[in-house]
Amino acid sequence: MSLQPEQLRFSVAPMMDWTDRHCRVFHRRLSKRARLYTEMVTTGAVIHGPRDRLLGFSEEEHPLAVQLGGSDPVALAEASRICEGFGYQEINLNVGCPSDRVQDGRFGACLMREPELVGRCVSAMVEAVRVPVTVKCRIGVDEQDTGPALDAMADSVVSAGASALIVHARKAWLQGLSPKENRDVPPLDYDRVYRLKQRLPDLPICINGGVTDMPEIVQHLERTDGVMLGRAAYHNPGLLWEVDHLMFGEEPQFESARAAAESMIPYIDDHVGRGGKASDVTRHMLGLFPGQKGARAFRRHLSTYAVQPGASGQVLRDALSMVEDAALVQAA
Repeated sequence: MSLQPEQLRFSVAPMMDWTDRHCRVFHRRLSKRARLYTEMVTTGAVIHGPRDRLLGFSEEEHPLAVQLGGSDPVALAEASRICEGFGYQEINLNVGCPSDRVQDGRFGACLMREPELVGRCVSAMVEAVRVPVTVKCRIGVDEQDTGPALDAMADSVVSAGASALIVHARKAWLQGLSPKENRDVPPLDYDRVYRLKQRLPDLPICINGGVTDMPEIVQHLERTDGVMLGRAAYHNPGLLWEVDHLMFGEEPQFESARAAAESMIPYIDDHVGRGGKASDVTRHMLGLFPGQKGARAFRRHLSTYAVQPGASGQVLRDALSMVEDAALVQAA
């Protein structure tokens, strides 16, 4: 099955420890149209681990993709079938993560050196499922020449039947830089991704890396099929509230990002009623209201009280009132 450019137009990146199911529900309240991704899940965890906990999600999270980490075609095919059975609408293969743990498992960014293996993995995944299979990669690793490195990866996955390619427009340095540094230190090379799109006009290509606001997104969409936001979407989730209107010409489902946040209060209460903690949800909401008077009090209240035993959705209600009160004082 193909993935249409319209479906690729805007997405939120898979981010370890961040884009869990609670984060995704919050992001979905902000945008109906953004394509959401899970954190990376390894094939071993999918096949042998607690699947309901690792793969479970709410139906409201759709459109939703799962990102897999692995390099064995047989295991990736089996994991893909399992994920499709859970209801995911896209299976994405991670060829971009630079962490030591990923390198030890011979997957993630180190696979940029093995495009033929990635092609075999994608082929096995495509044969195993009916939903689109996509790949998220870097433009290269270490001393690779990004010209032939990215072309070889793209050609391999296209031949294998991949529906789209998501390209983080930086190299990954597998030695000497931490995963965090690999998100900032290697220089961005958007032009390299643009050239790939020119060479492969029929392949849906999404660009990722360093994008922070809507004007940048619009510029990239003139040269690629889609834009994937990572840390900017997480640290300033209010950006997502603009997506439906500015990028798809549709009205947001809530009148403001604040109203979307208020809609999470019953969700928090339900989660707590099932044995969870309020902070499991509120930790993803700290970046609301950047620069607005009362934002610091909002963050401080959630950080202090949502972690306490017995905390409920009332914690979020109280925190939101601090921003409201501050805004009213400012207006007066």
